[in-house]
Amino acid sequence: MNPHLVCVGGEDHALRIPFLMSLRERGFRVTAVSSGGETAFSRHGIPHHRYGFDRFASGGSGEWGAIRTIRKLMSELRPDVVQSFDTKPNLLTPLAVRGKAPVIRTINGLGWTFSSQEPRALALRPIFCGLQWLSSFWTAATVFQNRDDQAFFERYRLIRRGSGRLIRSSGIDIDAFAMARHLAPSAMKMREELGLQSAEVVIFVGRLTRQKGIPTLLKAVPHILSKRPNARFVLVGPWESEGPFAVDKSDIDRYAPHVIALGPRRDVPALLGIADLFAFPTQYREGIPRVLLEAGLAGLPIVASRMPGCNDVVEDGWNGYLVPPHDADGLAARIIDILSDRDHGKIMGGRSVELVREQFALPWVVDQYCDLYKNVLSPESNGGLARPAPSIVLEEDAASRGLGGARR
Repeated sequence: MNPHLVCVGGEDHALRIPFLMSLRERGFRVTAVSSGGETAFSRHGIPHHRYGFDRFASGGSGEWGAIRTIRKLMSELRPDVVQSFDTKPNLLTPLAVRGKAPVIRTINGLGWTFSSQEPRALALRPIFCGLQWLSSFWTAATVFQNRDDQAFFERYRLIRRGSGRLIRSSGIDIDAFAMARHLAPSAMKMREELGLQSAEVVIFVGRLTRQKGIPTLLKAVPHILSKRPNARFVLVGPWESEGPFAVDKSDIDRYAPHVIALGPRRDVPALLGIADLFAFPTQYREGIPRVLLEAGLAGLPIVASRMPGCNDVVEDGWNGYLVPPHDADGLAARIIDILSDRDHGKIMGGRSVELVREQFALPWVVDQYCDLYKNVLSPESNGGLARPAPSIVLEEDAASRGLGGARR
């Protein structure tokens, strides 16, 4: 009988459809649970159930409602193993399942709570740590996408000894990426449509938030233009949905026509094909950013922040450059270096292609998850729960207090 795996995530969960399809090809029966829509999942024949939470809230009854919804769904779906991704789902899911099925959590970055120096973030850190520790009692294994996050959890004993696993990234479907590039209009045509015919194109893909470093990139623009006047900056990603973290659209428009904000797009592989360089000045503790893998596969040299996750993809001076977060001058200097030596930039981009193919290809990542699931499901593992959970009752107020602050 095929093991039933229920995968819980947030609003971007549809990005993991290739991962779920690969698991299905390996004999798992998969069901998705997310706070997003079901259309994309239905298109691929993956059953989907929705639950809701506010990823910007700092606590309240909404999280308790999400726990109840997940608990009810698990009673109906009766999974053999549960996989969760993203900060809030990683906290909510173990508290909802409470040992009824083995839960695997994937820590894909520590996000705003452990990246920001704002008083609210600093105040939420001990709450976040306490909730992670509590959730660990009902977690069979915790997967980390980079060694920095694994070391942090182990240092502060937020997971059970021996329950951590390192699986770098969620993988990238190399064939699907290549097909999307093949079916897209030519780079020349797309450049013409965007008015970028002869420009040197610097592209960013991600949420247009302060935490992703958009203000730092905008601050670097005048310096870059003083040396490379033909440079243009293309920003791809949402901002209207980003609540208090969003960059004000007027701040972007101030740099027009040198900066173009396209909003969310479904043709990211094609857009990467028009660029000369990928900039990623994030201030987040990332997991392994999917966009860096896509940029690498597109053969782009990368200038990124020296932050966890980014330094797992970019080796400074080899396939791009790493600069301190918030350092607009350093970011500008490295972008100018690459644009001034295009041949060397192409060599860097070629190295990125090989790196992604060798270390982050989807089949390799899925194989590691399959091995982990099989180990957890083996009779000897006892669901991976090697110690008894604390004898406590999660009152509605206690369970909801503080969950919202640990935002991805």
